[in-house]
Amino acid sequence: MLRLLEIEFIKLWNSRVSKFLIIAYFFLLTSIALIAAIKFDIGPIKFHLAKEGIFNFPYIWHFNTFVAAFFKLFLAIVIVSMMANEYSNKTIKQNLIDGLSKREFVLSKFLTVVGFSAISTVFIFVVSLILGLIYSDFNEISIILSDLEFLFAFFIKLIGFFSFCLFLGMLVKRSAFALGFLILWQFIEGMIYLVLRWKFDENFASNVLTFLPLNAMSNLIKEPFTRLGAVKSVAQQIGEDISYDFGVQWYEILIVLVWTALFVYWSYLILKKRDL
Repeated sequence: MLRLLEIEFIKLWNSRVSKFLIIAYFFLLTSIALIAAIKFDIGPIKFHLAKEGIFNFPYIWHFNTFVAAFFKLFLAIVIVSMMANEYSNKTIKQNLIDGLSKREFVLSKFLTVVGFSAISTVFIFVVSLILGLIYSDFNEISIILSDLEFLFAFFIKLIGFFSFCLFLGMLVKRSAFALGFLILWQFIEGMIYLVLRWKFDENFASNVLTFLPLNAMSNLIKEPFTRLGAVKSVAQQIGEDISYDFGVQWYEILIVLVWTALFVYWSYLILKKRDL
């Protein structure tokens, strides 16, 4: 397995575009720290974002994983390009001639997905830990280590999303079309929700949407902003109740894992039946 993973990373690192996107992705993950520098000082209005509690433990695990998930498109481009290049450069055919089975080929791509997801998760853990130790008002070990399930959810979310990209890259064979289909699918899920809401009701539509791939991945880490004390205080003043359950649910993890397994299996079926 390590040999397969090493082969894939060598391929990616030898591609200038992939190398640039990978470096840009991790740079953007690091740029989360720049949020701490955001300050407003306009007359009586003085506002320092870092002092509003966004880097407090354990909230920081929720906030940073939610924000970092927006940057995953950079690696999505790398993954669909990785598949497109295999077809355009005919390296997939050469790999199979050299003795790599189709099962091993798909496994090597999935291991790359897992590798990127694991490295991203560790990276966010380190960045968040450093920011938390600098800015958090709570530094007790028990508090620091709570809510770490958001890191696990982030890991599963990336694996699911990148597996979807892998499947699209295998299906379409062109990176631009694969990314276009990814955007189209998000639109399709939105249309399904609107149709079901119109035909039935909002509750039924929301329940169905929970099982669709992109929304299932999105549900793993819910928006963290209404957890902030300042937001809750404003909501209470205007009579709004924003007491939501922000936790990571086991069934949401299971749904994404099922989709991940399906995407990998479908990728293998496509390769198995396709005439190369």
